[in-house]
Amino acid sequence: MNIQTLLNQRIQAAMVAAGASNTAPALVRQSAKVQFGDYQANGIMGAAKALKMNPREFAQATLEKLDLSDLADKVEIAGPGFINIFLKNVWLSKELSVLRTSERLDVKEVAAPETVVVDYSAPNLAKEMHVGHLRSTVIGDAVVRTLEFFGHQVVRQNHVGDWGTQFGMLLAYMERLRAQDAKISMALSDLETFYRAAKTCFDEDEAFAARARELVVALQSGDEECLALWDEFIEISMAHCEETYKMLGVSLERQHVMPESAYNDDLQNVVNELKEQGLLQESNGAQCVFMEEFANKEGEITPIIVQKTGGGFLYATTDLAAVRFRQHTLQANRVLYFVDARQSLHFQQIFTLSRKAGFVKPETQLEHMPFGTVMGSDGKPFKTRSGGVAKLSSLLEEAQERAYQLVASKNPDMGEDELRNIGRVVGIASVKYADLSKNRTSDYVFNWDTMLSFEGNTAPYLLYAYSRVASIVKRSEIDVASLTGDISIEADQERALAIKLCQFEEAIQQVANDGMPHFLCAYLYDLAGTFMTFYEACPILNAEEKVKLSRLQLALNTASTLKLGLSLLGIETLERM
Repeated sequence: MNIQTLLNQRIQAAMVAAGASNTAPALVRQSAKVQFGDYQANGIMGAAKALKMNPREFAQATLEKLDLSDLADKVEIAGPGFINIFLKNVWLSKELSVLRTSERLDVKEVAAPETVVVDYSAPNLAKEMHVGHLRSTVIGDAVVRTLEFFGHQVVRQNHVGDWGTQFGMLLAYMERLRAQDAKISMALSDLETFYRAAKTCFDEDEAFAARARELVVALQSGDEECLALWDEFIEISMAHCEETYKMLGVSLERQHVMPESAYNDDLQNVVNELKEQGLLQESNGAQCVFMEEFANKEGEITPIIVQKTGGGFLYATTDLAAVRFRQHTLQANRVLYFVDARQSLHFQQIFTLSRKAGFVKPETQLEHMPFGTVMGSDGKPFKTRSGGVAKLSSLLEEAQERAYQLVASKNPDMGEDELRNIGRVVGIASVKYADLSKNRTSDYVFNWDTMLSFEGNTAPYLLYAYSRVASIVKRSEIDVASLTGDISIEADQERALAIKLCQFEEAIQQVANDGMPHFLCAYLYDLAGTFMTFYEACPILNAEEKVKLSRLQLALNTASTLKLGLSLLGIETLERM
């Protein structure tokens, strides 16, 4: 149930009946202050301007065509032409009763599901996953879970880097180790060390560098021995990723890997098609596309290079092949790319060229979902104490240990196994939530003290809020399944909680539409705070029986909403902390 959508439909229909264009939006929003009602329609001024009418007069004409008597106590015109809507307590009570009996909290699946391809995580298999992969992975996964909840057919695509020049260097190093009878699997147990050793050989040994370049050509030409060596490297590298995904609690699995190498056979076809359509120009021996849309003030155009002078291909070529595959094979209606903001120009060019070349249908949505950088306290990209790039697995292990120490200090009598499990859940949730709760497009500072705090908009605060609500219900010793009856809304705090509970779908709709999980985080934080205010003002367990049963249902609805909301973010909950 989406109150905002319902009011938008009703008010827009009344605006049209009053003379507005069919496309004039009602622009219904949640009101910022109680005195302005629960919702406010802001579209009157725009529609009145188009009609050359006084906005208050058009607002009055709209009200004469509008019937909200089933759900609103009062509808009034305010200021220059806003319409304020005050919802009925009895209507809210009825809606809460529906939520109470619905596992999905009365969120309906979409009537016309889309095939949504989501490109996220995408680590480079030459190295272990580091903190730079955190945002793509957890934001992408939260959006994927939300889209699936709405009933869309979601296709996860982990576009891992497993091809290109650097792999020649790594294969040459594997070849050298094998000649020395060294165990490859042991050498690859730490990918970072392996990569640095290979890079040193490449930089300092010309014969090694020449062999590395030979192996790149052999790999891309399909040499069997070279491919066998490459397969071994990829297998061990992917195992590193899978361990991190499991620890992080994201839904990516091996079947979702669609690596760069998967498009290798189609790269020449991409170049040929662009050539046939007259989109390619030769520039210094390379095959390029120059698009006027990307000219600077001096008229200079940054080209897309799709084939290098020596015949090699680039990221752009692979990304174009991926667009073709996602459209023609996966039949995507919408493709979302969770890749950092520094790649914005690249994706603008890829999307524009894909449309010019007919690689996608005109109606297919291609959306870059850019995100900012994880920063250290020094204002620079986050590094370890030793100054190196922070491995994601090490970071997650440290998060669990810090959370364990914190929880153990607060619960000295709790068993070790339970403390370790709580430490695991709280630690992982803290790292994920610290990221998810920030606006995706902003940079943020990685700070252990902040993310593990039990105060403020943090995972520990929300997990504790959930466990507290669950414990209130448990202490009532009432069979939850038999808890029925009217939900009475009389106190202001009951009303505030009721309205907040009815706004869950609006919050998750923003995640699905805009790929912005921080809207859901903000909603859950507000809900937890609204419940705490309600709990302090409205006793539950020692209230008289009828009131107690009503307020217990409000508590149950709160617990269900917190649990489902956190699960859509990929965060586990705890019944006890």
